[in-house]
Amino acid sequence: MGRQWGPSMRAAEQAGCVVSASRAGQPEAGSWSCSGVILSRSPGLVLCHGGIFTPFLRAGSGSLTATGAASLSGDSCGDDLRLHVQWGPTAASPAGRAEQGRPGLCTPQCSGLDPGLAARPRGRPLQPPRTAELLLLLSCPTFRTHFERLFGGEVAEQWRFASAAPEDEVSEDEEEDQLRALGWFALLRVQPGQEAEEEVGPMVTVAPFEVVPKGAQLLACGSPFGAFCPDIFLNTLSRGVLSNAAGPLLLTDARCLPGTEGGGVFAARPTGSLVALVAAPLCWKAREWVGLTLLCAAAPLLRVAREALSHLQPEAAALADLLPPEVGAPRGLSLQDPGPPWAAAAVLVECGTVWGSGVAVAPRLVVTCRHVAPREAARVLVHSATPKSVAIWGQVVFATQETSPYDIAVVSLEEDLDGVPMPVPAEHFHEVDTMLLTLVC
Repeated sequence: MGRQWGPSMRAAEQAGCVVSASRAGQPEAGSWSCSGVILSRSPGLVLCHGGIFTPFLRAGSGSLTATGAASLSGDSCGDDLRLHVQWGPTAASPAGRAEQGRPGLCTPQCSGLDPGLAARPRGRPLQPPRTAELLLLLSCPTFRTHFERLFGGEVAEQWRFASAAPEDEVSEDEEEDQLRALGWFALLRVQPGQEAEEEVGPMVTVAPFEVVPKGAQLLACGSPFGAFCPDIFLNTLSRGVLSNAAGPLLLTDARCLPGTEGGGVFAARPTGSLVALVAAPLCWKAREWVGLTLLCAAAPLLRVAREALSHLQPEAAALADLLPPEVGAPRGLSLQDPGPPWAAAAVLVECGTVWGSGVAVAPRLVVTCRHVAPREAARVLVHSATPKSVAIWGQVVFATQETSPYDIAVVSLEEDLDGVPMPVPAEHFHEVDTMLLTLVC
C-alpha cells in the first residue's frame, strides 16, 4: 500500500476490535456482533455501531427516532445485556512485544482451526474477550438529516441498507430496526483485564471531516462477519477514496462487508487519524449490489459523546476528557468544495429508466457509454454538479454498434455546460495528471 500507509495501518490495527452482545443466561437467543474502534486503553473506551443494541432497547428501536435525541443513556437497554470486546495483541502485551522488530504487518492468522495445520507457526494470539458496559448510545443528527433527505420517502423502497442480500429472509421489523439504527453508535467502557495495560490516554487522533478533501485516500479497518472466526477476519484492511460527501455523511469505495459496521476509517494524512466509522457496509438497489459504503464522520459523534458524558454522574463525566482529540483546524479544502477539475467534468446521464456517468469534453458534447445512451434513444437528460443542479436535454449523435468492442456514445446538448472545465485527452500517463484517461464501460 506504499510507505505512506505504514503509520496509518499500524494505527488502524491497534485501534480495531470486535464487539459482541448477548442475553445473560440465554445462549439459545444467539448473539449480535459488529466492529469497533478503541479510543483509549486506560481506561478502556470503545466506539462501535449501535445496530447490535436494538434487540435490547427497553422501548424498542422506535426510541432511536421518537424523541429526536442525539444520545441515550446506557440504561436504555435491558439489564440482561452482556457485552464483550476482543482485539489483537498490543505493543504492551507479551505477544505484542514479541512481534516488535519483525518486518511488515499482518492481521492475526487462523490458529487451531484445523489439526492438520498444527505444525505451522502459530499466529499472534488474540487478547481474551473483555467484559464491557454500555455508557451511551449516540448519533449525529446532521448525518440522519442528510440520510433522510437523500434516501427517505419513496426512494427508500428502491434501496436496501442492511447486512443481508435481497434473497435473504429478513423480516420487515428487522429491516426497520436496521434502518433506524443506521446512524447510531455506542460508547462502551471496557473492564480492565488481569494485567494492567501500559498505554495510557487516547489511542487515536480524530481528523475533522471538513479537512479531508474529496478524492483523499482512506483505509477502512473492520471485522467482516463480526465475531465469527476473529482469528482470520479481525481487523481486515481495505483501501479506497472519499468518493463523495453530504456534510458528515461520507461515501467511499473501500470494500466493506457485513460485520464491519462500526469499524474505523483512517486517513494517510494527518497520519493515522480517524476520519469516520462505517455506518452501512452494503447498499442494494434494484436487487443489485452497489459497491459503496456509507460512513459517519467521527468528529461530530465524539462531540455528541462529550456533551452527553458531561451530564452523567461525575465518574462518567470525567471520561469526556479522555476521548481522542481532533487534529487539524477545519480550514483549507472543504468537502463542499467542487474538488479537482476532473471531478467537475463528470456528469450524470439519464436515458429513460437507465442512468450512468459521462464526461463533458466540450461545452455541448458529452461522452458516455452506449449501453447508457443507445443510438435509438430519442432524448437524453444530462445533470451537472457545477453549476449545481443544472439539467440539460440532449440527443445521441453517435453510438457504436452492439457488436463493437467499444462501448461509446456521444451526446449533443441543446445548451452549453457553463463553468465546466474541459479535460484534455492524455497521450502520456503521469501520476496525478488531471486528464481524461479512459471511460468506465
